[in-house]
Amino acid sequence: MHVVIVGNGIAGVTAARHVRKASAGARVTMVSDETLEPFARTALMYIYMGALTLAHTQMYEERFWAENRIDRVQDRALSLDPARQRLALRDGGEMPYDRLLLATGSRPAIPPWPGASLPGVQGLYHLSDVERMERDTRGIRSAVVVGGGLIGVELAEMLGTRGVAVTFLVREARYLPRVFSEAESALVAAEVRRHGVDLRLGAEVARVEGDERARAVVTADGERWAAGFVGVGTGVRPHVDWLGGAVETGRGVLVDRQLRASAPNVWAAGDCAELRDPPAGVRPVEPIWYTARLQGATAGLGLAGRVRDYAPGVYFNSAKFFDLEWQVYGATAGDGDDWERADGARSLRIHHHDGAVTGVSALGVRLRQDVCSRWIAEGWPLDRALADLGAARFDPELTAPLLA
Repeated sequence: MHVVIVGNGIAGVTAARHVRKASAGARVTMVSDETLEPFARTALMYIYMGALTLAHTQMYEERFWAENRIDRVQDRALSLDPARQRLALRDGGEMPYDRLLLATGSRPAIPPWPGASLPGVQGLYHLSDVERMERDTRGIRSAVVVGGGLIGVELAEMLGTRGVAVTFLVREARYLPRVFSEAESALVAAEVRRHGVDLRLGAEVARVEGDERARAVVTADGERWAAGFVGVGTGVRPHVDWLGGAVETGRGVLVDRQLRASAPNVWAAGDCAELRDPPAGVRPVEPIWYTARLQGATAGLGLAGRVRDYAPGVYFNSAKFFDLEWQVYGATAGDGDDWERADGARSLRIHHHDGAVTGVSALGVRLRQDVCSRWIAEGWPLDRALADLGAARFDPELTAPLLA
């Protein structure tokens, strides 16, 4: 049996490992046009910042691939013929498969502003984005970053390490209002500004100006910001355009709860997959590393013949806003109420509904994932969770707790 995996990000690599664990006899081939050696995409910013090299981000030593008999092919998948079970490659002709995983990830979603196609306007997702950013930010003095998500903060931090003056334009009146409470938004905004970034809230981009490259960004209210570079953090979109009508797609490749696509013997996982009928509380498309890894494991077992439902458990994500760490568990918005405490530098918020904890958001406070997940999975009452805060704390040594 030949298992072909298109994409060597965390979903694809995890799937390859699980196929090999479950099926000693399967032939496994990973195809990617980005790099031959899989790397940790979440570390891309540190390559630009000079803290890491690409070699530092590689997931496994070279011997791992030979020892586990996982073949790697650096080539671009151009199209899929599910009837013939063939993958068309740019350089390698056709590749037959018995079972196929689509794990092609996402691409930055660049809004259709006038001037958005100018050189020097880009998002951050692929290694090539870092390479373009390295080239296009050389010698510039000012830059504009657009979009208040995590990628926007990463772009602002990256540029700041090069001494570039950064104006950060966020369309909403406060930072990430669909995710954060007002106190949390204020805390993150203060952290961004503390690092010398000129954060402008309520700023809607009208156009990018330039000649042979970007020179400025103009907002809807007529303000003009000089920009030798424009970093775009307005989201991503699943990379599925190349598939045409080979499988059914919505935003991404539509899959059932076993991550199987509409074509026989085809699965999809990670950023490019969209659940047709997601379990309660699970988003149809969730472009984060933890989700991609878990979907890769589920798909890998399915490819090896051990089909099972994707069971993500309690939602979890973590990130950093410069030096401010963030952890989030479960559902922290929507129906219900918040219990919240903050001291000006940190905050802890527990969302609860109908007497049960549904989500936890912590900024500058480290918590144990297993404890917070248990509160949510078992529907603990708020009072019981508050009494259990001592078990949840995981702050570094000598850090004063937010709550006594």
